[in-house]
Amino acid sequence: MSEESTKIQARLIRDLEPVVAVELERHLSVQKNWYPHEYVPWSEGRDYAGPLNGDAWEAKDSRLTPVAQDSLILNLLTEDNLPSYHTEIAISMGRDGAWGNWIERWTAEEARHAIVIRDYLMATRGVDPYQLEDLRMAHMSLGYQTPYENDMLHTIAYVSFQELATRISHRNTGKLSDDPIAESMMQRVALDENLHMLFYRNTLSAALDMEPNAAMRAISDVVRNFDMPGANMPGFGRKAVQIALAGIYDLQLHIDEVVAPVLRAWNVFERNDLSGDGLVAREELVAFMENAGKEAATFNDKREVHFERLIARGQNPIRIQK
Repeated sequence: MSEESTKIQARLIRDLEPVVAVELERHLSVQKNWYPHEYVPWSEGRDYAGPLNGDAWEAKDSRLTPVAQDSLILNLLTEDNLPSYHTEIAISMGRDGAWGNWIERWTAEEARHAIVIRDYLMATRGVDPYQLEDLRMAHMSLGYQTPYENDMLHTIAYVSFQELATRISHRNTGKLSDDPIAESMMQRVALDENLHMLFYRNTLSAALDMEPNAAMRAISDVVRNFDMPGANMPGFGRKAVQIALAGIYDLQLHIDEVVAPVLRAWNVFERNDLSGDGLVAREELVAFMENAGKEAATFNDKREVHFERLIARGQNPIRIQK
């Protein structure tokens, strides 16, 4: 960061402290505690092969479709990397006062997501437990590092979009699981993600009013270069393609249900307090949204052709029903 950017960041961390305190109090007033063990069908579980001499996992044990398995694995591995996310957020925002209180609360809530998804998958034998553990070790050994040099504005902009993206991915994964238990569980997790998004979105809204040009630069950088935090995990590319084909999470959803609603909430395209680089950043967003819309339409057309070919071969494509 430049010296000027560093000064802006320091000033914002100080000036946003009362906003963070209010948002934390609001979050605690609407968030309801829940307990992962209540969402897991423990009666379906049995011992695995190993020291307990149980039954080896077989593919036929899972009642989930391959794409539902891929999506649950991806979602779980993303949640597993919580230690890295906590570190990055704590460094960029600091752990003093309301900032620190929020970070610790957010971390505790996020940890429940990994707990409940893993317990569900193990109790129901939903995925290969050896593969899952090997992927967890590989992914967490890579860790996660923000590309934004511990920049608070970029970090908050990123998580504003990422939390909403994760909510939609979790929700649609539950829908496609064809299992009422998994759907209920993922709806509960998705609700948390939405509340987290509101915290970050509202905090950045206040930052936009205080430092509109710097905040707009952060928003533009994040939107134009967005990647999910699990993008570096082994096998992410293949799983992401299958997830996009099924409509669990694709570019159209990303634009229509993540980027556009958050930009509207920030009144990005109607603001009259921008100048210099803030105006440039907004023009970048306009161009990006136009190009992304075209890319999404192209993907949608190719997906339909792909599905028509599968149907012609007598196969039934697995996809979210719109």
